[in-house]
Amino acid sequence: MTDFRAEETLDRFGDVTAVVVGDVMLDSWLRGHSSRMAQEAPVPVVSVEEIEEQPGGAANAAANLAALGARVHMVGVTGADPAGATLGAILGGLGVDGLVVVGSRRTSVKRRVLTDGQIVARYDEEDCSPIPESAEHELIERITRLVANADVVVACDYGGGVCTPAVRQALRESASRESAAGGRVLVVDAHDVASWRDSRPSVVLPNYREVQRLLGESGDGDRPAFLSSRSDRLLAATGAELVVTTLDGEGTLLHRRGREPYRTFATPAPDTMSIGAGDTFTAAFALGLAAGAAPEAAADIAQAAASVVVRRAGTAVCAHDDLRRALRPDAALPPDRLVACLAREREQGRRIVFTNGCFDVLHRGHVAYLEEAARLGDVLVVAVNGDAGVARLKGRGRPINHCEDRVAVLAALGCVDYITVFEEDSPAELLTLVRPDLYVKGGDYHPDLLPEAELVRRLGGEVRVLSYVPERSTTAIVNRIRG
Repeated sequence: MTDFRAEETLDRFGDVTAVVVGDVMLDSWLRGHSSRMAQEAPVPVVSVEEIEEQPGGAANAAANLAALGARVHMVGVTGADPAGATLGAILGGLGVDGLVVVGSRRTSVKRRVLTDGQIVARYDEEDCSPIPESAEHELIERITRLVANADVVVACDYGGGVCTPAVRQALRESASRESAAGGRVLVVDAHDVASWRDSRPSVVLPNYREVQRLLGESGDGDRPAFLSSRSDRLLAATGAELVVTTLDGEGTLLHRRGREPYRTFATPAPDTMSIGAGDTFTAAFALGLAAGAAPEAAADIAQAAASVVVRRAGTAVCAHDDLRRALRPDAALPPDRLVACLAREREQGRRIVFTNGCFDVLHRGHVAYLEEAARLGDVLVVAVNGDAGVARLKGRGRPINHCEDRVAVLAALGCVDYITVFEEDSPAELLTLVRPDLYVKGGDYHPDLLPEAELVRRLGGEVRVLSYVPERSTTAIVNRIRG
């Protein structure tokens, strides 16, 4: 659970003006089903049923900054093509301006084809040629004008042609002027962080492979230990005040001069769910620093933001409310606050999944069905029986764990978004308030036998019974302990 200082940091996000400079792209997700292989090649034939398009690269960092509440300006280049128009329209809808349209280039697009949640193909359309001199001049003019009023600048350099030596020099000169005026933050996410050394960045965020190239070493099996032993070299090689080395599912290490590296821990997620999470981390970390957080606190905030998007399909963003909730995971909400939060979720078009139970001794069966439930929607609400209710349902000697302990353990699961407590024997009153899109239970019985099924359907929701793990139950565990 975050402390009041993190809450204050989030409250200041709306006061931050951010400028994002770098290589933008359009992420396109093509989803459908496959029931046969192609005759002409050993590949599945996917019948595309849905196409989702989202900002990618530097544009995704800008989208995350906007979702977190900052005022955002974009400095990037697209082609005069349908993909560029789509990207501009999406960013414009988020209140992000500043794309330069160049007729001689084409917009970079990454298209991923999925069937049943599995990526079966990806094809890229890229233009990494140098940008025209006229476009470069326009970018530099925008940098000079926008950075003067910015609290933080995020540079996303993926070799797409935007971050030319002249653009980096413009940022370096702006940094010199602004540092004298007081404290603009330059955050660099680049494939080649060494090329930004002369720009005197506040922060660079290389991943493990980029660190290996930077140091000219292959590393070993223990990646955190390898990076920890080379903190001083990383800081010297990059010229940055801070280095955040990212390790995907292993979290990050924050390197500061004169201190031991500070580690954050990631929420494990499949590779298909982690696309764009690095952009989210970069945006939230930059915003945390600009809002006055200590680097370690900013790293925790950024990791919490990344943990939100790895539970969502596609190229997702972390909104301000998402982050606040992620930083306060062990708080059970009263029904009125829960309903208010879910109203905001619905405004974002998110599907609400609801389940309930005692969760007295959390076991493998609970975790399996909660994770499955989370995958069926965008927001998972777990309603927990109060202590008196558990005693009535389970009998003498129960619950084993008091309600606040059961809530805290459930909150530690990355798949759980909201928790509330009810004292009645039935969750009917809560279901009437929440009106979930989907009501789920874990067990080995038929959905129509659930007492709540008729109510949920009358409210317009669906009912499903999810995976049951045989011989895994709280009662069985308690009996084994007592035996």
